[in-house]
Amino acid sequence: MGLREQYRRLPAHPFRRQRRDVFVGMAGAAIAGMEAVSGAIRKVRLPDEVDRTRLLRVAERQVVAHDENVVALTFDAADGAPLPRWHPGAHIDIALPSGLLRQYSLCGDPGVGETYRIAVRCIPDGGGGSVEMHGLQIGQTVTTHGPRNAFPLTVPGYGSPTRAFLFVAGGIGITPILPMLALAERLGVDWSMVYAGRSHDSLPFVDEVNRFGDKIEVRTDDVNGVPTAAELLGDCPDGTTVYACGPAPMLTGIRAALVGRDDVELHFERFAAPPVVDGREFSVSIASTNKEVVVDAEETLLSALRRANVAAPYSCQQGFCGTCRTRVTSGAVDHRDTLLTEPERADGMMLTCVSRAADGERLILDL
Repeated sequence: MGLREQYRRLPAHPFRRQRRDVFVGMAGAAIAGMEAVSGAIRKVRLPDEVDRTRLLRVAERQVVAHDENVVALTFDAADGAPLPRWHPGAHIDIALPSGLLRQYSLCGDPGVGETYRIAVRCIPDGGGGSVEMHGLQIGQTVTTHGPRNAFPLTVPGYGSPTRAFLFVAGGIGITPILPMLALAERLGVDWSMVYAGRSHDSLPFVDEVNRFGDKIEVRTDDVNGVPTAAELLGDCPDGTTVYACGPAPMLTGIRAALVGRDDVELHFERFAAPPVVDGREFSVSIASTNKEVVVDAEETLLSALRRANVAAPYSCQQGFCGTCRTRVTSGAVDHRDTLLTEPERADGMMLTCVSRAADGERLILDL
């Protein structure tokens, strides 16, 4: 099977234009209905759910930024078995020995089935995950689930009108994009990238990126100043698909600059919580302790709980992993996620990282 044919079989990106999604959804519903009827007639028994939990062992540890603040960890399977395949843009969930669950983009070679590589920037006050990851040594083990892909690379000619790729990476945002560069090169697609960061020493994998020559523009704040969205996007002609990953202000600027550009696709991934839009102050009560927490208009419920030293589970902080799923015993919720099902919402569940109380409501949380 050819490389393009392999990627043709990948699902369409969830942020595709709505018109296409409608027809794809109608077709999917029809097919699902036929399969349901066929299954009922033949009385086919569905297989049991596959356990995707795996124990990974640290096989290699390498500092990949000159300021020594980013470490790349290469894992292999503790049982020696091949690891599940993945495609550029994928990430793995890692359950750390402390019990924390974190997501990290795969930044190695998808063609290597024996190992996974991730990179982690150490953030001392970032909730503990990065500090613990930096402390992992060769031979230590962690548990993983996945890989999963919420940031897939579309392939020109297979459901995408793309004529050229523009990649924009900010700092550690290079991790999901690095494998995309190699794939775009192999496919022979016209592409370029802008790689931005505070300083040259802070940029991870800069040596690997430099091998692509003048297709890469490296910009650093200490030399070029903080880049504007216009400087990051350049000419960006019609038919360009932009893939961006980096700090929230960078992504916000890029999104604003592309408003109204119907012939330019934008795909992006955040490594931090998105900004709160149209938020209003509200309060919650913790059922087990009766502790009251006020959530400001511009902060998330999860942030307010952490600020008040209320123990609450979380991981992605973006509403897609479900780790922060919490039961609400009283009060109406303004659901701002696309993960929870209607039965889950009706049963009182919410995601504290993105959802809020409905206007005028006070929530009681079962934590």
